[in-house]
Amino acid sequence: MWRYVAKRLVQAIPTVAGVVLVTFVLFNVVGGSPAAMVLGQNAAARSLEEFDVARGYDKPLFFGHWTGTRALEEVDFENAPPGVRAQWGAGETGGLRLEDGEELALPLAFPLPEGGRWRLAVTGGGPGFPHNGKKFRGFSTQWKKCFHSVENPEFRASGGPVEIRAVRLEKATRHFFDSQLLDYVKRLLRLDFGTSASLNQPVGRLLLAGIGPSLALTVPILIVELVVSLVLALLCAYRRGSWLDRGLVAVCVALMSVNYLVWIVIGQFVLAYKLGWFPVWGFESWKNLLLPVLIGVATGLGANVRFYRTILLEEMHKDYVRTAFAKGLGEGKVLFKHVLKNALGPVITNVALALPFLYTGSLLLESFFGIPGLGYLSLNAIHSSDVDVIRAVVLVGALLFTAANILADVALAWVDPRVKLS
Repeated sequence: MWRYVAKRLVQAIPTVAGVVLVTFVLFNVVGGSPAAMVLGQNAAARSLEEFDVARGYDKPLFFGHWTGTRALEEVDFENAPPGVRAQWGAGETGGLRLEDGEELALPLAFPLPEGGRWRLAVTGGGPGFPHNGKKFRGFSTQWKKCFHSVENPEFRASGGPVEIRAVRLEKATRHFFDSQLLDYVKRLLRLDFGTSASLNQPVGRLLLAGIGPSLALTVPILIVELVVSLVLALLCAYRRGSWLDRGLVAVCVALMSVNYLVWIVIGQFVLAYKLGWFPVWGFESWKNLLLPVLIGVATGLGANVRFYRTILLEEMHKDYVRTAFAKGLGEGKVLFKHVLKNALGPVITNVALALPFLYTGSLLLESFFGIPGLGYLSLNAIHSSDVDVIRAVVLVGALLFTAANILADVALAWVDPRVKLS
């Protein structure tokens, strides 16, 4: 068995690498600028740059010697809006024209930090454009040249007029692979999930603080829901077609049809506020968990009973069950010792798929009942666009899902001798 576990762990390495890459792409590439999401689109360029530098977002995504800077956004004069053209002093159409000896004025959003290496990439043409000794043949020809200066990148027309079509200011990285992806992987290897932008605390500390309340809520829901679902499913399978079976199936359909929020509102208003049977809010003692656990069990009971009922019905009509009853075994012994044991495969698979969600908690239950778990933390992170927290919750949840699949395979082989690990 241990050889199989080791083999599966090795096979899981590409999966884990894929999960890390997907989370990086989702939150660093597709999601847009984390600095703009946290600080707002109208934040000052210096503030956005400082946010990027503090969290490594000022580096290239994957690799490169040079990366852009918020001190000067890249501009293409052919497609630039009137406001940007006016900022550079360009005309209404065409590129930016410089006369002989005229210097390109850079409208920097803030002074360039000391100690860095910068380069100015200029695309354009004209007699005064440096072209490395090549003969100039008119404005239709475009040249691109990078001008390096530590303190102040500059460009000056020399020997004639110049028409500039695009400008980009870049700063140097430490090496070719000094990128956001490499920085992200290195921090993950140190179990450093970053710093929460809204709470200004390490994300790892927030996860450790929230996992306890989340498990205190989700573990009882899973256990109670599993036991009750299996018992009711056994009754339905054994009394198939009876009034008990039809009634339980109808109740399951009704439970599945009612929206999750309806259960929460009714539970809080009727059971907690009007009747006073449960606390409405807080996480002071185990009593605060009774109503959320009750609601969590009620919302998942319908789907689980119907699923387990279908699995058990298949077992009830097999030959070994008829043989057991023919030998005079009692109903309880046949149902729980034989039928349930042989139906544990789908049950284990279903439970294994639910295990990662124990970690992530319940967004709605924790939010409505004031339980400071990971669900509550995740919802607040979504509202405040706290990228580091959301990314860490998604990443750890995906890794736990991979581990749960391995655990399910081992558990299946343990309960079913017909399953061989190889």
